[in-house]
Amino acid sequence: MKMNDAFLASMHEAMQLLQTAGPMEATEAIQRALRQHTSAFVQPAAAAAPMPAQVVERLLTHNGAVMRTRSTDVVAERTAARAPASAPASQPAPATVRAEPGHFTQRTYTNQAGSRAYKLYIPLARGAQPMPLVVMLHGCTQDADDFAAGTRMNELAEQNGFAVLYPIQPTDANPSKCWNWFRPGDQHADRGEPSLIAGMTREVIAVHGIDPRRVYVAGMSAGGAMAAVLIQRYPGLFAAAGIHSGLPAGSAHDLPSALGAMRGGKGIGMSKGGSAQPLPPARPVIVFHGDADKTVHPSNGSKLVAPFEQGEARREKQRQTARAGHDYTRHTIRTPAGIDAEYWVIHGAGHAWSGGSGRGSYTDPKGPDASAEMMRFFLAHPRAN
Repeated sequence: MKMNDAFLASMHEAMQLLQTAGPMEATEAIQRALRQHTSAFVQPAAAAAPMPAQVVERLLTHNGAVMRTRSTDVVAERTAARAPASAPASQPAPATVRAEPGHFTQRTYTNQAGSRAYKLYIPLARGAQPMPLVVMLHGCTQDADDFAAGTRMNELAEQNGFAVLYPIQPTDANPSKCWNWFRPGDQHADRGEPSLIAGMTREVIAVHGIDPRRVYVAGMSAGGAMAAVLIQRYPGLFAAAGIHSGLPAGSAHDLPSALGAMRGGKGIGMSKGGSAQPLPPARPVIVFHGDADKTVHPSNGSKLVAPFEQGEARREKQRQTARAGHDYTRHTIRTPAGIDAEYWVIHGAGHAWSGGSGRGSYTDPKGPDASAEMMRFFLAHPRAN
């Protein structure tokens, strides 16, 4: 094959990777092709210089896939189909994690579904009584350190005396490190990724003196979608869930239906045949979603709380105008059975953790503070049975 043909083939590969894996993988393919192209003319072969960001952007703005560099309050938007529950459009810089006085250690959990690493934060200021535990599920392309830095959850843990568990999704499970919330094999108890997350949670409860009545799960984007699965499938383990910019459990059964749900298409309980099967509330849930989210359509926030609004549910709505940060509308709902939900619509916010720190990816420092509000909600809802 001629060198020019090989280079064009590599560009074609990069475009396919953009559609199937994500911008990071596509960028790596382009840089690899440029190194090979350069080595044909330079002896001895020298490593190609990093590709200018503006060149990568032009090459990857294919079929409407728009890339932007990350900033503290502007997140990536993309209109082309790509891996679900999305990720930063450019490769994020390593997060700088602020040193905390507690212990932040990494372990690995293994069961019949495979293995996953996790990081665990144990606060220095723990009391004599068993602690609450919050399981935090990162979004695509993130990891435990990035998510901890962006949400500031370890800082809250030190202030309030609870532990934080961060399961880590590797690239060999999903090229963009997304939790596979949209695959049938990862949507049920005692199977796939839910079994791994539940298993490591039980391990931490047993080893570290956790109060089993105060175990909570929260997540962002793909992690929020997986948190929605876990609160449905493990109501005997998790007392409540926090879902930020996520999707309902059962809203997809494969990649095409996941992309459709992310765009605001047919959602809750969508079976492979296309019939809607709403899932009833199992435990309390607090939901945050920006109404300017271009990655996961804001309608998914409404769909998450819709099951709580059935029948004679009590509903209240309050709009807040913030002096600093985004205005928001807070919906509070209580089912006839007494299960609570809160739904925060953050006006003008995109696909980012509200009130997060710029030290992590996918954050909007303007607020309201989603981490603090989740913890308020969680600690008010211990598991009663």
